[in-house]
Amino acid sequence: MHIARRTDAVLLLVALVWGSSYLAAKTATAALPVLTVLFARYAVSALGCGALAAVRRGRHRWTRAEVRAGSLLGVTQAAVLVLETYGVAHTSAANAGLIISLTIVLTPLLDRTGGRRLPWTFFLAAGVCAVAVGLLASGTGLHAPRLGDVLVLAAAVVRAGHVALVGRLTASRPMDPLHLTTTQTVVGSALFLPPAVTGLPDLVHSGATTWAQLIYLALFCSVFAFLAQTWAVQGTSASRASLLLGTEPIWAAAIGIGVGGERLTLWAALGAVLMVAGTYWGQAIERAHRTGTARTGKATGAAGTPVVAAHASPADGLRQ
Repeated sequence: MHIARRTDAVLLLVALVWGSSYLAAKTATAALPVLTVLFARYAVSALGCGALAAVRRGRHRWTRAEVRAGSLLGVTQAAVLVLETYGVAHTSAANAGLIISLTIVLTPLLDRTGGRRLPWTFFLAAGVCAVAVGLLASGTGLHAPRLGDVLVLAAAVVRAGHVALVGRLTASRPMDPLHLTTTQTVVGSALFLPPAVTGLPDLVHSGATTWAQLIYLALFCSVFAFLAQTWAVQGTSASRASLLLGTEPIWAAAIGIGVGGERLTLWAALGAVLMVAGTYWGQAIERAHRTGTARTGKATGAAGTPVVAAHASPADGLRQ
């Protein structure tokens, strides 16, 4: 019982850390250009992951498949972070955390790795999420959505594709998660270095508060959260892990409002409730569908791989 509680506490801590990342990123981008923030975050994450990989050297050998897959995923993850970080710079942290959770219902729609067709109730849950996005984007009433909300919505779509790609690349062969993440951080650092060069002097002379936010994003929201999640999910059920990690958008909204001083209008608050309800409902439907498909496949001896879990928290690999 003590171990189970500790595992639950770690998963909740991961969700809390990821939820807090939106406000941290928004604050950091107020002090530095977005691309400079992304380079710093990737570079510090790469150093952290590289140090951990060096400590484990000899016990886990790198493979070419890991480097190839990690390099491709590094590009797609960088695309997600560009859209998401620019988005959070132009909207509230609460909105960003809620809208990005749309990834949970978008991933099964994009993933075609075997399995039966999704039930109609899943599409109904996705529709609830779509309405929620409209309410969150409208804010004070019906008007054109803000640029930040549109960018975060685009990030959710790209992230869903990224998560589906992770499933495709790792379904048929075992790969070390730390090796994949280390490769992604190195690729991201290389991609963001050229456009961030002009902002490096500002980065070097940034204050302690900005550096603390960058280090928090890199080491806590990325490296620590990734390792903690990997450890914790091995000590609980997939359903329980999904439930606990799925609280991320709730933490994002709570921290944005409680710490960042943001406010949700009545329409946006309704959108927040619908988003959380819709993603949890869709997640539950997809999980039940995937479990039923796997059991049917085993019973009939059918070949194929079950659908990849929709809840790659909205976070996979390098988290924002």
